[in-house]
Amino acid sequence: MNEATTESITLPVVGMSCAACQHHVEEALRSTAGVDTARVDLMAHRAHVVFNPALVQPDSFIAAIRNAGYDAVLPRSGTNGPEQPVPQSGSTLKASVAIGSGIIAMLLGMRMDAAQEPVVRWFLLGLTAIVGAWAGRGIYLSAWRGLRHGSTNMNTLVALGTSVAFLYSAFVTITPGSVSTPMVYFDAVLLILGFLLLGKALEERAKHRALAALDALSRMKPVTARRVVDGIETIVPLAEIGPGDRVLVLPGERFPVDAVIASGRTTVDESMLTGESTPLDRSVGERVLTGSLNYDGAVECVAESLGEETVLARITRMVEQAQSSRAPMERLADRVSAIFVPIVLVLAVLTFAVWIIATHSLAQSLSSTVAVLVIACPCAMGLAVPAALTVAVGRGAQLGVLFKGGEALERLANVDVIALDKTGTLTVGRPVLETIQPFGQFDERTLLRVAAAAEERSNHPLAHAIVDRAHALDLSWQAAEDVQIIPGRGLTARVEGHDCILGNAALFAEMALALPAGVSAPEAGVTRLWMALDGVPVAYFDARDALRPSASAAVAQLKQAGLRVLMLTGDSESAAQPIAEQAGIAEVEPGLDPAGKLARIRALQQEGFRVAMAGDGINDAGALAAADAGLAIGSGADLAQEAGDVLLLRSDPAVIAAAIGLARQTLRTMRQNLVWAAGYNLIGIPIAAGALYPAFHILLSPWAAAAAMAFSSVSVLANSLRLRGWRPSA
Repeated sequence: MNEATTESITLPVVGMSCAACQHHVEEALRSTAGVDTARVDLMAHRAHVVFNPALVQPDSFIAAIRNAGYDAVLPRSGTNGPEQPVPQSGSTLKASVAIGSGIIAMLLGMRMDAAQEPVVRWFLLGLTAIVGAWAGRGIYLSAWRGLRHGSTNMNTLVALGTSVAFLYSAFVTITPGSVSTPMVYFDAVLLILGFLLLGKALEERAKHRALAALDALSRMKPVTARRVVDGIETIVPLAEIGPGDRVLVLPGERFPVDAVIASGRTTVDESMLTGESTPLDRSVGERVLTGSLNYDGAVECVAESLGEETVLARITRMVEQAQSSRAPMERLADRVSAIFVPIVLVLAVLTFAVWIIATHSLAQSLSSTVAVLVIACPCAMGLAVPAALTVAVGRGAQLGVLFKGGEALERLANVDVIALDKTGTLTVGRPVLETIQPFGQFDERTLLRVAAAAEERSNHPLAHAIVDRAHALDLSWQAAEDVQIIPGRGLTARVEGHDCILGNAALFAEMALALPAGVSAPEAGVTRLWMALDGVPVAYFDARDALRPSASAAVAQLKQAGLRVLMLTGDSESAAQPIAEQAGIAEVEPGLDPAGKLARIRALQQEGFRVAMAGDGINDAGALAAADAGLAIGSGADLAQEAGDVLLLRSDPAVIAAAIGLARQTLRTMRQNLVWAAGYNLIGIPIAAGALYPAFHILLSPWAAAAAMAFSSVSVLANSLRLRGWRPSA
C-alpha cells in the first residue's frame, strides 16, 4: 500500500481483558478491507490502525470491533487517538462486595447441615444470584459476546466455571435429595468473581502507574498563554497563539510553545523533556521548549513551533507509539494466547471425565473442573511483555531516552559492540578556532570572511567555529552561491567571484590539489581544515574540540557492561587519538567518510557481532541505519534522528550507557514475566486438576484458584513496575 495514500487513527477499545481479546480485535481490524496494519495495545486499551481512506473509513473499524464482541468509539475531534486509556471503573467496589458476600457464604456453609438448613441455602442462592449478576455483569456479557461471534477469551473461562458451579448449587438447593452427596459452591462463585475483580482493580492501578510517564508529558502543556501585542498583555487560549506571536512567561510558569527568547533572561528546567536535571540558563536569542519550567525570570518570547509540531508533542507521540508497539518476544506470547483458551476448555473436559470415572462424585468433578477453568486465565501471559515495555519506555523518556519501539529496545539490549562518533558525541561538538595560517596574498581577515560565507549554510561543527570567529571580529560578507556539501569531506562554493574549496586532506587529494610542502602536522587533538581559492591552496584553519566531562565515565560503564567500544570518526588520526585516549577508547578508526563508517559497521556484523552506533551528524545517518541499533543524539541533524532506533534527548555520552542498561534490564524483566506466566500455568493447571491428590491428598478449591489467577497477573505487573525505579549505574 502506498504510504502517501494512507492515514492512521488510534481508537479506544472497551472490553479487552487478556491476550486472546487483543488477538481477536487485531484480527477483526486486519480483515477489514483497506486496512494496512492494525496494532492493539492491551495495556492502554487502544487500537492503532493504518488504512487507505479511499477504501475504508474509521466508522468501519468501530463496526468491526463491535462485531468481534468488543466496543470502541471514535477519538475526539482534532485528535487522532485517546490521551488516556479507557478506565475500567467500579472494580474495587464490586470486588469488595463479592469477596465480602463470599466470606459470609463460606462461614454459613461451614456451620450448617446441608439437609437440615434449606433456608440458609435459599438465602445463599438469592445472595449469589444478585451479587453475581451485579458484580460479574461485564464478565458474563463479554463471554456471551465472544460466544456469539465464535471467539473465546479469559471471561469465557470464568463465566463457564462460575455458571457451572452456580447452576449445580442451585439445582441441589431447589431439588434437595436429588444428589447423594449434596454440596453447594455459592461461596466459590462469589469469591471467584471477587478475586477476579480485585485483580482487575489492581491491574488498572498498576497500568495507570505504568503509563504515568505519558500522563506526565500530556499534563506539561499549558492551556493558556500570555500574548503581548503592542505592549498589552492578554491571557488567551493556547489555540489562538500563532507563529511569530510574542508570549510573556512569568517565573513558575511553563512555556506554552517552542519559542526564542526576545527579551529577558532566566533559568529553565527541562528535566521532564530531556532528562537534564541541572537547570539551564537561557537568554535573548536562545530557544526554550514547550512544557519546560521557567524558574526565576520574566521573559518575552517569539513563538515558533506550535501544537503537534513542538518538541513536547513529538516526544509524546514517540512515547505513545513505542508503548503500543510490539516487541519480538511478544510474538511467542501471542501465538500461545491465541490457542490457549480452547486448549484449557479441552483440559477442563478431560478433568471432569477423569474425576467422574475415578470417584463417581459429581460435586468433586465439578469443583476440580471449575478450578482448572479459573486458574488457567491467560492474563499474565498477555501482560508479560507489554507491561515491561510500557514501563521501560516511560522510564526512558524520563531519562532522556526515546525508544522507537519494542523491537528497537530488544535489539539494543542484545548488542555486544558499540561504535561511537567523535565530534558532538564524545566531544562538546563546538570546536574553537585556534589558528588561521595563510599561504599567499590573502590576509587572515579576508580568508576568514570568505570561509564564513561558504560555511554559513553548513551544520558541521568546524563551520560553526569559523562563523563564530568571524562574528566575534564583526566581519560581514556576501552570501555564497552554489554551495555543495560533501559529507565527511567538506564543501565547495562560489564566494565573491572565487571558486572556494574547504575540506580535509582527503578532499584535496580527490580533487588533485597538492598541499603546500613543509607545513607542520597539526598538534595532537587539533582538526585541520584546508582552503583553496580558484584551485590554489591558500590557507588552513586549525580548531580544537573538548572531550565532554562525562565521556570517560560513560566509556568505562560501557566496557563494564561487556561491550567492545570503538571510535569511528572522519577526523584525522592526530585529532582523534588524543580524544580517544582521554575517553579510554583503545580502538580508533580515523579518516572515515560516511561510506567508510557504513562499511565498518557491516564488516563488524559479518564477523558475527551485534553492533550499536551512536552519532549525531548527517555523515552518521548511514551507519545509524545499518547498525543493529542506532542511537541518534537528539541535538543532531534531523536525518540522524530519523535513521536511529533510539533518540537521545541529551548530548551526553552517559545517556548512551543508560539506554543500553535500561534496555538490558527491560529484556530481563520481560523474560522473568514470561517464565513466571508460563510456569504458573504449567504448574497451576495440573494442581487444579488434582495431580497432587493421589500422593498428597491436596486439592485446590475454585476460589483459591481464582485468588492464584489474580495474583499471577498482579505479580507480573508489579515486577514490571520495578523498572520505574531503575537508575543508571554510577
